[in-house]
Amino acid sequence: MAANYRAVGLARSKAEFISKFGVVIEEADETVFWLELLGDSSIVPSSKLCELLAEGNELVAIFLASRKTAKS
Repeated sequence: MAANYRAVGLARSKAEFISKFGVVIEEADETVFWLELLGDSSIVPSSKLCELLAEGNELVAIFLASRKTAKS
């Protein structure tokens, strides 16, 4: 996710910027998915994942808002 976010700053156009932000959103959401899966399968205790899940969901929301702003 971080590498893709860094690539957003290298976008050569508004369209590319928005597209790259889409990849960041996908990666952030996928990270949340894997964290949820770790908790649901009891591989990692859910109590240890709470803060990470909260941060992951916050990042997804921030990235979605940023992309929305860029589109307008």
